[in-house]
Formats: sequence, C-alpha cells, structure tokens
Amino acid sequence: MIRVGIVGYGTIGKRIADAVSKQDDMEVVGVFKTRPNFEAWSAIKRGYPLYVPEDRFADFEKNGIPVKGSLKDLLSVSDIVVDATPNKVGKENKKMYVERKIKAIFQGGEKADVADVSFNALANYEEAIGKSYVRVVSCNTTGLVRVLYLLDRDYGVRSVRGTIVRRGADPKEVKKGPLNSIVLDPPHIPSHHAEDVKTILRHIDIVTVAVAVPTTLMHVHILNIRLRSKVSKEDVVKSLESTPRILLVNSGFTGIKSTSEIIEVARDIGRSRYDIYENVVWEDTLAVDGDEVFIVQGVQQEAIVVPENIDAIRAVSGVETSGRRSMMKTDKVLRIGEWPWSKLLLV
Repeated sequence: MIRVGIVGYGTIGKRIADAVSKQDDMEVVGVFKTRPNFEAWSAIKRGYPLYVPEDRFADFEKNGIPVKGSLKDLLSVSDIVVDATPNKVGKENKKMYVERKIKAIFQGGEKADVADVSFNALANYEEAIGKSYVRVVSCNTTGLVRVLYLLDRDYGVRSVRGTIVRRGADPKEVKKGPLNSIVLDPPHIPSHHAEDVKTILRHIDIVTVAVAVPTTLMHVHILNIRLRSKVSKEDVVKSLESTPRILLVNSGFTGIKSTSEIIEVARDIGRSRYDIYENVVWEDTLAVDGDEVFIVQGVQQEAIVVPENIDAIRAVSGVETSGRRSMMKTDKVLRIGEWPWSKLLLV
C-alpha cells in the first residue's frame, strides 16, 4: 500500500485525495492545509488527517478543527507526496522533500525544471517509473497531449496550430476575472502551452494562442492539425476512441453543443463535483481534408489532471511498470469513459 500525503487541499488537491482514497493500492495518510476554511472542515469530514503549519495550530483549533500535526509530521508518514499547492510554492517545498529524501509529484503550475520529467500517462508513463520528482502537466497541456499523442502514434503529426479559449477562473475564485471582457492570456504568440506540450512530445511543431473569457466551467481548444499522411474522419475517430480518456460527443445525437450542457450531464450521471476527467471532443467538429484535421474539444480544468496524478503515483513508486495497466485500473475505479451514450462502458 502506497502511503500518499497531499500537500495543498484546494481545487486539485481535494480531488486527488478523493481519487487516491478510492484505489486499492494506495491510501491518503494526511492532507496539508494552511488556512482553517471550509475545505479544512471537508477534509476532516472525509476522514483525512489534517496537518497544518506549526504556527497555525491555534488558528485551526480555536475554530474547532482538529489538527494531527505539522508538515514535517506528514512527510514522516508518507511514501510519496502530491504537491498541489499554488504556483511556485511547490518549488519552495521541494527543498524539504529533497532534504527528507521523499518522492514528490508536482502540478503544471510549476516550471518543468522542478521535476525529473513532465508526465502524461498516455504519452510517457514509462519515463516516470522510479523517478524521484515528476510534474503532471497542466489541464490544457494534458488535453493537448492526449489528442496529439494518439494522432502522432497512428499517423504522425507534422504541425499543430491551436487556439485555447480559457475559463477566466475556477468556480470558487470570486476575486478573479475577467468580467465582461475577452483577455489576451498571454498577450503574445505562442502561448506557454505550446512549449509545455514539447516537454513531453518533444518533436511536435506546435504554436498556440490563448484568450481568457468570462466563464468558470471549462477551457475549449480549437485545433488545426497536419498529419504526415492522408486520413479519413473514420480513421481519426478510431484513434480517439482507443482510450476512455477521450469522450466523443455528437451534438446531433445528444443535443450537447456547449460546455454548460456537458457539465449538466456530469451532474445528472452523478459525477462527484460534476468532474469530467476526459477530453470532451465534439465529434461534429471533426473535419478532415487530406492530411489536415480540425478538432474542437473541451477541457474541465478542475478534474482532467486527477487520473494523471494517480498514474504518476504508481509510476514513481515503481509498483506498476505498465502505463496501460495503470490507466485501466485508474479508469475503472474513477468510472472514466462511462457516459450514457459511450461505447466504452466499464464494469
């Protein structure tokens, strides 16, 4: 049993903790929080031992939140740490992990040089086996890598030109925007997403541009992909259907033409926090002209990296040397690929 400590129990950390708790080969030994807010209460209610900064013990306890110990105490009982702290905090925390010789998994908000390898389970699981420090790439990069890896594997990718329409904030981030605006994010080309893809798919010629819009639900990618050979739409569909982590949605069949509608389906089928772990590819948008492929996909920023973190834990620990087997296990436990119209219903 892999003992996993979660450092940072916010949007991503709490989802990773819940996903870890569902696995039969790993357990949550504790979570680390810096503030005594509603998420700290949530951790206690879910049975996760709570660790906090030593100088904040009194703040938590006066609010009736029981504290197990400090970050040092959490590290002492963990085999692996998943660091889900805000951007740049993970880099600072790494000093502690190195000092205590504990392996760690970082998130995509950190620079690539924080880790030995940037990670996507579908594309490079084997590279992370036994490594001490692994970085699970960001939500947008995860969505891009999944699609590009499959098409590159089957047909070879010559170039990618993509527009990323980014959500302005997560649902709970009330101090962020934009409000009534479309913001160049960043105001230059290429956006950082292209370079991040290259930390995994190093040979891909990719250029991306990104804008942020006033929504909290999902990102949307509009991709123009040139392959090294001519293909049919049926070829592309077959490639994308080869993993449950790609969800094909036909708007004519389902009536789903927006991010809010696919979120509503996630609610209807009982997904916790309406989480969508899969790339949502609108099959209607798949257009093929010779070697050129057009795709529109949705990426739910709060959840898409969760299964990648579970697979990264197995790779880093060395308990599973097959990415395919790890993904199958993760997908089954998290019920990835199970949608009312899906061809990949898991049992």
